[in-house]
Parts: sequence; C-alpha cells; structure tokens
Amino acid sequence: MKVLVDTSVWSLALRRRSPDPADEPIRAALADLVTDVRVALIGPIRQELLSGVSDPDVFERLKDRLAVFPDEPIGPDDFVAAARLFNACRRHGVQGSPTDFLICAVAIGRRWEVFTTDGDFAQYAAHIPVTLYTP
Repeated sequence: MKVLVDTSVWSLALRRRSPDPADEPIRAALADLVTDVRVALIGPIRQELLSGVSDPDVFERLKDRLAVFPDEPIGPDDFVAAARLFNACRRHGVQGSPTDFLICAVAIGRRWEVFTTDGDFAQYAAHIPVTLYTP
C-alpha cells in the first residue's frame, strides 16, 4: 500500500539543518518507505516543500531530490472530496487547511495512509475516514 508523505515528514527529513536525534525514527521510517517504493507525493506537498527556500542552490538540490517521486494526478473529484471532508470536520469544530483536506481526500480515495507529524491530522481522523501511517 502506498503512503502519502506529508510536508512535515519531508521537511524533517530533507530540510532541517541540525537533525534532532529524537526525529531519527521518522527519518528511518521514510527511508524504509522509499526503499519499499511505497512513497506517494502530490503537487501541493511538493510546492509546500519548495516554498520558502530562498537559496537558489538549495532550492535546486531539493527539487532534484524530489524529482524521483512522480506527482499523483489530482482531479476534480479529489477537490470536491476535499471540500466535503473540510465541511465534515468543520461541523465538529475542527479547522484545517485546504491542502490538508486535499491530502486526506487523495489518501482516502486511493486507500492510502498519510504519514505526518502534524497533530492536526489526528483531529481530522476523529471525524473522517483518513488512515494515518504509524511506523
């Protein structure tokens, strides 16, 4: 089964300058998913990762590292599903970003898990059928 890796995990693994030893299990889990060819990526996550990288050389290196992971195509049904998920969570007082709900919609629609360190996803999972990947 594929695992849609969220920006928080990629950022932890690829962009942090001084690694925290406590983050090693996350890095190791991502490495295992890469080795097992189970990583999934969508364009909005790629954009989030590349946004804010002010050094052009660092930007190019990061862009090149991510290039081996093709973007999962996203269509109109995914955006409609994301809006439905947003509305379902909002009815329960849970707020989130449109990108977070697009991640959830893509994962749910393809029966994938989401690998994230963002605690908001646990709140979403209480109200929508998104499955979170636990290494």
